[in-house]
Amino acid sequence: MEPFRVHILGCGSALPTLRHNATSQVVEVRGKLFMVDCGEGTQVQLRRSHIRFTRLRAIFISHLHGDHCFGLIGMISTFGLLGRTAPLQIYAPVDLQPILQQQIDFFCTGLEFDIDFHPVDTTQRNIIYEDKSLTVETLPLEHRIACCGFLFKEKPLLPHIRRDMIDFYGISLSQINNIKQGADGVGRDGLPIPNARLVQPATPARSYAYCSDTRYMPQLHQEVKGANLLYHEATYGSESEGRARMYYHSTAAQAAQVAAAAKVGQLMLGHYSARYDNEKVLLNEAKTIFPNTILAQEGLVINV
Repeated sequence: MEPFRVHILGCGSALPTLRHNATSQVVEVRGKLFMVDCGEGTQVQLRRSHIRFTRLRAIFISHLHGDHCFGLIGMISTFGLLGRTAPLQIYAPVDLQPILQQQIDFFCTGLEFDIDFHPVDTTQRNIIYEDKSLTVETLPLEHRIACCGFLFKEKPLLPHIRRDMIDFYGISLSQINNIKQGADGVGRDGLPIPNARLVQPATPARSYAYCSDTRYMPQLHQEVKGANLLYHEATYGSESEGRARMYYHSTAAQAAQVAAAAKVGQLMLGHYSARYDNEKVLLNEAKTIFPNTILAQEGLVINV
């Protein structure tokens, strides 16, 4: 199976700490790398994770709070120093475009690559990126400013060829692609062979839902239903539920409620408040509702 992984570069919240970096992740799908949010210090974390800067195809910014985007101009500058020539795709709320362009004009003159900015409507669920194997959709969230999450979803895969049956019936290799697309085969004797005898069901397509800063949304489970992996912010524990509501954040228990209602495969918590010296209290809180929960940690690489 082709790799589908999430690399955690940072999982802290706005206040810097010595334990966590600001939010950033790299989603790896079938050899393609996409960055989700780019907080301060992301470049150093890329180095530590041994991820090559030049392999990043696109950067998705969930919202314009500094702990999610202050690292972006530094990253662009480094791309220039490394001699990048491939275009860089940036998907972000529209208000970032003039700010970013001003920074580029001042700090990054002479870049040898194009920056293609794609304004994102954070209020609508839309497909904003698509290639032959993947789509990325926006997930509208409720935060103090315009904010959305992202759903990375593989396109349906083709069925697996049954090599034993191909050999048994003497099916020519030239028919394989058509058989994968649903056509019947023709055996060595010229007789048709039903497609169902020649294939096995495709591997189920995988999906990863990234839900950045948001207060609890009871309806959110409908948007992330059945995801293999859900990242949901868990800035606070339940003892601070009032604070979470005030600042448009979520508790670990609320994140777990979304995961349980959505019947996701696994929940990953992140965006921890600096008040917690040990996030195990958040993990335990979530596990009472959704047992298959883990904590995001810098350096963690998780298979979807």
